[in-house]
Amino acid sequence: MLGLNYTFVSEFILIGFSTFPHLQLMFFLLFLLMYLFTLLGNLLIMTTIWSEHSLHTPMYLFLCALSISEIFYTFAIIPRMLADLLSTLHSIAFLACASQMFFSFTFGFTHSFLLTVMGYDRYVAICHPLRYNVLMSPRGCACLVTWSWVGGSFMGTVVTTAIFNLTFCGPNEIHHFACHVPPLLKLACGENVLEVAKGVGIVCITALLGCFLLILLSYAFIVVTILKIPSAEGRHKAFSTCASHLTVVVVHYGFASVIYLKPKGPKSLEGDTLMGITYTVLTPFLSPIIFSLRNKELKNAMKKIFLSKLYPEKI
Repeated sequence: MLGLNYTFVSEFILIGFSTFPHLQLMFFLLFLLMYLFTLLGNLLIMTTIWSEHSLHTPMYLFLCALSISEIFYTFAIIPRMLADLLSTLHSIAFLACASQMFFSFTFGFTHSFLLTVMGYDRYVAICHPLRYNVLMSPRGCACLVTWSWVGGSFMGTVVTTAIFNLTFCGPNEIHHFACHVPPLLKLACGENVLEVAKGVGIVCITALLGCFLLILLSYAFIVVTILKIPSAEGRHKAFSTCASHLTVVVVHYGFASVIYLKPKGPKSLEGDTLMGITYTVLTPFLSPIIFSLRNKELKNAMKKIFLSKLYPEKI
């Protein structure tokens, strides 16, 4: 980081949960259980897709990549958060803070890009079924996944470099449980803080809105195509393949919009701490549940694998 030689701050203090001293143990147990469930849920999805040959399709390849990005995203934030809930020392080194921001933004935006790719996959499958094998070839799918990871890494690099090139020369208490952009900007000093804040905000909101609009465009074409299907059964079958993805999109962008688009008031940092829980813990927790329960093929494959392990003589 170019600004590293000019900062007076060598570490930060995370005070996100300090205002809830009597609830920290309860928060720890709750978040630990949710985190373990998130890990197990995503690992179960990945194992099922890997084991079941019928799921070796682009749709489930993207879902597997989504589970991987979700595991890395939660790993970048939640273990540190859990440790702070049990500790009286909430300090985090300058470089560790920068690393946490980089990985959280990288995997967070990778998640958004993969959701966009999954929307495009459903668009091709429903609107251009005869060209699906050509447009969604193995090489093409691999490129889409790769570019999603590259895009996420680019966003992580841009945001982290912009923030940590600032000078931090005053208080070092971050009013959050992680190295989040708004509370860090409050600690920065210099004439270019406002410009950096506006630039980072524009980049993040543009990327999120761009992905969301592309998903909306995909589903606009999908809805038009589904409505043209003559039979009710055919319309239901076509829409059912999109239900789990659409639900995750609503949850993902719903919480993201509250965090990035809500007006900033004088007490917004305290609210950001609580809202950050929904986006950091709750959304990853809900994602594997939604895909497991609302995706019929995946659910049946999970049942088949579990039954084969528990009752091998019946399979």
